[in-house]
Formats: sequence, structure tokens, C-alpha cells
Amino acid sequence: MSRSLPEVLATLDAPEVLVVGDLVLDRYLTGAVERISPEAPIQVLRVENEEERLGCAGSVAQMAAVLGARTTLVGVVGDDKGAARIRELTTAAGIRLDPVVEAGRRTSVKTRHLARSHSTDQQVLRVDEETTAPVSGATEDALAATLKPHVASANAIIVSDYGKGALSKELLQRIVAEARERGVPVVADPKGTDFSRYRGVSCVTPNRPETRGATGVTVTDLDTAEAAATKLLADLDLAFALITLDREGMYLKEAGQDGVQLATTPREVFDVTGAGDMVVAVLGLALAAGATPTEAASLANVAAGLEVERVGVVPVTRDEIAARLALGVEGLAAKHVLRSEIATVVERHRAAQKRVVFTNGCFDILHAGHVRYLAEAKAQGDVLVVGLNSDDSVRRLKGEGRPVNSEADRIEVLAALAAVDHVVVFEEDVPTPLIDQVQPDVLVKGMDWKDKGVEGRDIVEGRGGKVVLVDLHEGRSTTGIVNRIRDA
Repeated sequence: MSRSLPEVLATLDAPEVLVVGDLVLDRYLTGAVERISPEAPIQVLRVENEEERLGCAGSVAQMAAVLGARTTLVGVVGDDKGAARIRELTTAAGIRLDPVVEAGRRTSVKTRHLARSHSTDQQVLRVDEETTAPVSGATEDALAATLKPHVASANAIIVSDYGKGALSKELLQRIVAEARERGVPVVADPKGTDFSRYRGVSCVTPNRPETRGATGVTVTDLDTAEAAATKLLADLDLAFALITLDREGMYLKEAGQDGVQLATTPREVFDVTGAGDMVVAVLGLALAAGATPTEAASLANVAAGLEVERVGVVPVTRDEIAARLALGVEGLAAKHVLRSEIATVVERHRAAQKRVVFTNGCFDILHAGHVRYLAEAKAQGDVLVVGLNSDDSVRRLKGEGRPVNSEADRIEVLAALAAVDHVVVFEEDVPTPLIDQVQPDVLVKGMDWKDKGVEGRDIVEGRGGKVVLVDLHEGRSTTGIVNRIRDA
């Protein structure tokens, strides 16, 4: 990642974001369940509070608006009370609504019944009133005409497709063609199993079931996530794919680059409703403001984590994201830098007159010796970049059965150390190519390399830097730990 997440958040500004998709009114009836109905074996909900919110594409638009985007919302509604209420809510939220009205169509209204239990509310029933048939040809033409000037002025476009009939494949392709011509990113929250309708967008954000339906790949680990993401990129001509992995965060893969898992932290999940909307809202906003896919996805990962801690769809503010980042929990993900971005990251530090230190290793089972070694490495300069051997690289160096901990776990543990500023994975058996990219001021290795010849020494000393060998702490090694466990 080229910037920290707080830096990305601080530079979002107020770009123009166009949201196109299904317009829905969400109603929430909240109360208490205290008895069973005498008429049937069902709960009786005594309603104490009623609330109406924007749903689906409207929810995405509101989330983007709350986060500071100048937001336009386009979709199809009927000529009814639901549409009138959507107009009122968008006006109150500061969203520019430009809908197409189709006579005889029923505006989607979803009513959720929630029972209050202790400090939380739990859904007991949902009632949907809507028309889901595809819009008429005349309505589609009117929608295309309405969209044209908004596409021309947008900094990013979000497609919020909930399968309610507003977005045909032909219409989506017209939007994509115009956006590509202008170089505007398009983010799509896909539905169904035929993702060909989204071909040419910048990014799709499917969850596990959606990914399986579209690719035939069941995502259970990093290898299957990589396979699914690779297929999405190839089949849909994407710039990047972002697969959401619920409690395990997200998997991001950009075209031509290795994929990376964006880990999240354990949390109490009250309601997953709205998490997908939050992901595309933040992605669209961040990309519109010039963020890289990694920066945008990492920020979306944090925001989605906040969203699932709430009941219903409740927009998250920039201040709330900033507060969560300040805790340093999801902020750990910002320490993981893609190989393709490490040179840019280092140049930023160098421009700020920072002394860059590099070291590398497998760091399989992190122990006290590692912690002390990394602290001493950091003491040699201002910024410590740790090169981490990939799983395949560790296997070649250490043999079958290693690494004990996966690449994603090793990244997360290293990132949790205060001494470590950046972690970058390398696939080679030796770190020399990575050292050539980083061009560190100081290269740190253990004293056991004294007589072996330090890889990368000529690169570092050739630019006026130095190599520092630090003492190792006897009796502490991953191999020793593994052997003791096996003996036990």
C-alpha cells in the first residue's frame, strides 16, 4: 500500500459519485415479543417504533454521501407512495435523485419486523412488496437518456444491482462503454450467476456464494480465492476483483499481480445487512478520489467491519472510520505492501528524509528471538521493511511441513509488532531482487551470516548504505520449537 489508511481517508475530498441501480424503501418495525398468538403458533410483535430508510442503491448512495461524496442516484420507481417517500429521504440526505417513473410498476418496499432483546434487535420477519419484472423497452431507453449526462460528469460509478429488473445487460454495457471512454472507474455489486452482464467494469465485489455461482470455484482458502479471482479477471476483463470473505476479510487481486488477503479482526456480528453496500460505497468513493485498488479495498474492509456491528443498514461516517483506524486494529492491514508498490512506498519515506532499513526471513513461528532481532533492526533507522518468504519459498527452503503458519497469518503477526513498518512478500529463495527494489539505506542480517556472504550487500553498499549484522539470541529458533512440540 502506498499510503497509510488514515492518509487515504484524509484525502478523499468530495468527488462526484454516480450510483445506478434498484431503488428500494426499507421499513423497520421494532417492538417487543412477549407472548404467542392464540390464533396460530407464532410470536406477537407489539410495535413500539417505525422507521424508514433508503435501501439497495439508495443505501449505497446515502453511505457515499455521508462519507462526503457529491452523490447522484438514478433508478426506476413506480408512481406510488413508496416512490414519494424515497424522494423525501434522498432530499433529506443531500442526494440528487433523478429517477425514471414506469407507470404500473410497484416501487420496492421491504418491511423488517424486529424484536428487541436486551440491548439488541433481532429480525423475526421480512415482508416484500415489489415488482421485479424487467422494465419495458421504453423505460430502459428513458433510463439510458437520464444516465448519459451523469456518466459524463462522474468521477466514479457504482452499480448496485439487486435483480429488481432495472438494469439489463444491454444498459450495463452502455454504461461501461461510456465510462471506459472517459477513464471513469465502475464498481459493481453483482447478483445472480451470470456475471457476463458486468463485463468491462473496473471491479466486482462478490461474496463466497456469488463467487461460486459465477466461477464454479468454492472459496475455502487462499488458493481457491486466487483461482476464483483469476477467473473473474479473465472472464470479465476487470482491473481488479474483490471477493468478500465475511469474518476472514477480503481477497483482492489486481490484473497481472498476485492476490492478497485483507484480513479483518474478530468482532460480534449483529447484522450483515448493508455490509455489501458499504463495501461498494467506500470503493467507489475512494477510487473517485484517486486511491489505488489496494487502498480503496483496505478502507472498504474497515468500513464493512463497522457496518456488521450494527442492526440494519446504518451509514458509517469518516470520523467513525478514523476512530477505528486509530485503535490500530484493522490499521495493521496497511502495513502489508504489495511487491508492485514497495518502491513507491520507500520513495515517499525517502522524500521525507527517512532512513530505510531492510531485513528478511521466514518468521514462521514468531518467538522472542525474532522480536528482539526486529527491534534491533528498527533501531538502525527510521522505517523497517520486512521481506517475508512466501509459503512456497519457505517450503523449498525448510522442507515439507513448513511453514507451520500460513503466509497471511505470518503477515498479520509481523504487522502487529511496533518495530515493523511494512511487510512485503517475495517468492524467490533469496531476497536480492526485492532488495534491489527497496534500495535500503541499511541491510540487517543475523550474525550467522557473517561468513556466508550477505545477499544484497553489493546493492546496498553500492549506493552508500551499510550492512549491519546483529547478534542472535541463543536457544530460540522456529525449528527448535517445532522439534520440542514433536517430541512432546
